[in-house]
This record gives sequence, C-alpha cells and structure tokens, in this order.
Amino acid sequence: MEIQSNQSSTDDFILLGIFSHSPTDLVLFSLVMVVFTVALCGNVILLFLIYIDPRLHTPMYFFLSQLSLMDLMLVCTNVPKMVVNFLSGRKSISFVGCGIQIGLFVCLVGSEGLLLGLMAYDRYVAISHPLHYPVLMSQRVCLQIVGSSWAFGIIDGVIQMVVVMTFPYCGWREVNHFFCEMLSLLKLACIDTSIFENVIYACCVFMLFLPFSIIVASYARILRAVLRMRSAQAGKKALATCSSHLTAVSLFYGAAMFIYLRPQRYRAPSHDKVVSIFYTVLTPMLNPFIYSLRNREVMGALRKGLDHCRIGSQH
Repeated sequence: MEIQSNQSSTDDFILLGIFSHSPTDLVLFSLVMVVFTVALCGNVILLFLIYIDPRLHTPMYFFLSQLSLMDLMLVCTNVPKMVVNFLSGRKSISFVGCGIQIGLFVCLVGSEGLLLGLMAYDRYVAISHPLHYPVLMSQRVCLQIVGSSWAFGIIDGVIQMVVVMTFPYCGWREVNHFFCEMLSLLKLACIDTSIFENVIYACCVFMLFLPFSIIVASYARILRAVLRMRSAQAGKKALATCSSHLTAVSLFYGAAMFIYLRPQRYRAPSHDKVVSIFYTVLTPMLNPFIYSLRNREVMGALRKGLDHCRIGSQH
C-alpha cells in the first residue's frame, strides 16, 4: 500500500492537521506560534525564578515548578511536529513517533490534572491549618504528592500507549487531528474498539473527577474557614491566594471535560482540534501569567533577577 505521494512508509500515519495555507489560517498559525513561544519562555522563566530565589523554596512554589515543567513538556510534545509538518508540507508521522505522542500526552495531562487537585489540598492546609502547615506539608509529603502525580500519569500513559499501538490499523491511516490523539486514532483500527473506548471513557471520568472532587472538597473547607475569619482583610488575602489556582483549574478542567466527557454523538473533529489547541498550547501559556502577575513573591523575584542582569551588563 502506498501513502500520499510516497512521502511516508506503510507504517506511518498521516496527520491531517488543523491549518490550511489560506490567508486566514496563516494568521492563525502565526498566532499559535506566538502563543507557543510565550508558553516556552514563560514556563522556563518561572522554573528559573523558583530555582534561584530562596523565598520561593516553599511547598506551593515547588508544586508550581512541577506544573510549569509539565506544561513545558506538554507544549513540546505536539506543537513542534505540527509546525514541521505545516512548514514542510509533509504530514506523516512514524508509528513509533505516534505512540510516543500518545504516551507523553496522556501522561502529562493525567499528571497535571492530579497535581492541580492536590494543589487545592495544599491551599486548604495553608488557610485552615496555618500553624500546622510546616508539619502537614513537610518536604516528604510534598515529594509524595508530586511523585504520585507523575506516577499516576506515567502508568496511565504507558498502558494506553501500549494498548492503542497493538491494534491493527488499515486503510489510508489518515488521523483527523494535528497530533496522534488517541480517540482519532482508534477510528482507523481494523477491529472493533468499542470495549476499549468504553474503558477509556470510564478512566477519563475517574481521572477528571478524582482530582476535581479533591478540589471541590478543599475549596468548600477553605470557604468555610474564610467565613469564620473575624478579619475581613485576612479573608480577602486567603481568597486571593486561591484565585490563581481556581483560574488554572477552570481552564484545564473545562477544556478536558469538553473533549473527553461529551457523548459520542456530539463529538466533531473540528471542535476537538480547536479545544485541543486551547489546552495543549494556550493553557500552558496562561499558567505562568496567572500565577506570577498576581503574586508579589514571583514578581519580586523577577524584579530582583532583572536588577542583577542590569548590574551585570553595566560591569
């Protein structure tokens, strides 16, 4: 079997992509490239600031550094291949490359979802039990939280990658997406995958609602603690520390639920591709700004770093 002008081998898949070469799509592609570049720079800068500034060596910023690392890896999993295919005109991706994309994507989305849920628990402890915070959120506990998030995502990613890539695929192998998205790939399988798709749906429900339930429970307790505070100023400060996390949670879970929890009859490839751009590129760009622009410690560390650079350049 030959595939599209001999540009790929019989084992390759063809990524149909999201952009054509029309003037409108060229503008949209340029916009995605700007967002991608800002996402890379924003997360690298945030990671660097958290690493070099001792004032940011706290549990909250440790979790934030892991979130930035996940976002950094997420934007690098799918976007570079999409850009290369768009600019070169070659739409193929190897069988192994497709499997790696699926594994990394599922791993990072699963890890980030659980980490966002456990970060809500951190905010609850900080506000409701401030005196016991150093004990309840010790270095060991922080490492366990981060380790469990990564382990959860890695195990899920490896299992789904192995299962999906063992299915036989036939026909033109055209994936109606800009990356090897698992549900789009399953449509090309030569056998009935409905049982596996139902299992995946159940897993997605679990992966989304487990951390989401942690978030709801944590913020319900935070709200109760804030209402009990005698000082209105203290209550405002407590809610301010949670607003950034709530914004990030809304963006991530809103997009993920739209993609994976809709009934099959309401799914449309065009909608899925647009929303996928939202949470694989736009959300990783927004997270550093959400957590830094409204955060005095991070902005202080940024100003301190810029001052050092300015002084160094003068010498």
